[in-house]
Amino acid sequence: MDIVIAGGHGQIALRLARLLSARGDVVRSLIRNPDHAADIRDVGAGPVVCDLERSTPEEVTGHVSGADAVVFAAGAGPGSGVVRKDTVDRGASVLLADAAERAGVRRFLQISAMGAGRPPRPGTDEVWAAYVRAKGEAEDDLRARDLDWLILRPGRLTDDPGTGRVRLAAEELGRGDITRDDTAAVLAELLSNPRVNRTTLELLNGDTPVGDAVAALA
Repeated sequence: MDIVIAGGHGQIALRLARLLSARGDVVRSLIRNPDHAADIRDVGAGPVVCDLERSTPEEVTGHVSGADAVVFAAGAGPGSGVVRKDTVDRGASVLLADAAERAGVRRFLQISAMGAGRPPRPGTDEVWAAYVRAKGEAEDDLRARDLDWLILRPGRLTDDPGTGRVRLAAEELGRGDITRDDTAAVLAELLSNPRVNRTTLELLNGDTPVGDAVAALA
């Protein structure tokens, strides 16, 4: 497969690129900072400098043209404010989905967050509230498109070693943790199984092997 990952220097994105490259897929990783190109090459992917907050739809369309699938793994990240939660976590996803439609790339996987689509609790920090709102609006935009979309909502992400075992379901799972290693493994498995599409999945640490968890949904 030929796969484009937006937000290619993110922690999940780097893990995913390494897995995909190792199994023989071609990976193009969109990055904002050209200084990150060496890290992209180290995991076997090809760096493409593309700032999704400043690029035109035509530019992004060119970057995703010919791909079999697109993964939106971008995020404004820690320390960013309310404005960038909207321009990256919502706006960049919308731009990438527009580009996928223009380029005829039907498969679109979006990494979202638990809590997206629900009003934040009273007293929630304004930046977190903006983040959850942006993710929810990005999900809504994607669901309205004629794409083979898939939304994945991981729990609280950790850097613990992956276990290869998860809970994955098209329903609310409640609060919990999930390793970044296992999140990347689930994304790689989902990319290999096009029968799982047009659904929103939640993901936590669990007892089911990744391959079995995805196969059960198909």
